[in-house]
Amino acid sequence: MLKQRIITALILAPLVIAGIFLLPFPAFVFAIAAITMVGFWEWTQFVDAKSRWGAMLVPAIALGASIFFMPTDVESLSALALSHQSMLLLGGVWWLGASMLAITYPSSSSLWSKATALKYLFGLLTLLPFFWSILMLRAVNYAESPYHGAKLVMLVCFLVWAADTGAYFSGKRFGKRKMAPAVSPNKTIEGLVGGAVLAVLVTWGGAALMDIPFVSLGSLLVIAVLTVIASVLGDLVESMFKRASGIKDSGSILPGHGGVLDRIDSLTAALPIFALLYLWLV
Repeated sequence: MLKQRIITALILAPLVIAGIFLLPFPAFVFAIAAITMVGFWEWTQFVDAKSRWGAMLVPAIALGASIFFMPTDVESLSALALSHQSMLLLGGVWWLGASMLAITYPSSSSLWSKATALKYLFGLLTLLPFFWSILMLRAVNYAESPYHGAKLVMLVCFLVWAADTGAYFSGKRFGKRKMAPAVSPNKTIEGLVGGAVLAVLVTWGGAALMDIPFVSLGSLLVIAVLTVIASVLGDLVESMFKRASGIKDSGSILPGHGGVLDRIDSLTAALPIFALLYLWLV
């Protein structure tokens, strides 16, 4: 298993970095839309539907409608139209609510476990803001510096990877207080703190190396910490839905890693929160 994970990561990481930096913007939009649709396909396992293909109808229409009604050109995305701001705010509100569901699981499951419509809605609220936030970040200052937005997206990836690494080692060494034992018994408060410390350092260093401006050191600290918390909770939320559905992995498309949702669960929360704070609120 470990060998498979390493081989997959060694193949996947360069492809992801190349896609972020080298794809023309229309192709980048298409690639992220494709990843989002795979995420929706894996989400259909959480929905009590007679057919997974039939269950794809709602998210496909929702994603298509959002692309039809919301501008996807670089200029509009970088200007943050009201519809884009609303999408970021929607993502922020959802992750605040989803975090409460995960922390209070299994008692919270009585609110949604039997409600098919709610589980459809939860999937849309998880993946649509992810799709749009990554496009908004990629479009930042595109006309003046085509790679500036790519560096922003990469910074969020580095932040999340650092948070995962720091949380693993600090949790293993110091972990005592469980965050949400009914959802993920191995996640601890100490791990979260260790992940946040490493993520802040990586964000600070990455921003300096890639020449990414922040309003102040204080804003960098706040954005990094809140994004780390969101990334950890994003992982918990997907774990909650998998546990409620009796599923170990969201898929098997990535050998040794599971499905696409298993790889992007932290990013589905981290990207909208980072974009909300960096592009709009700060």
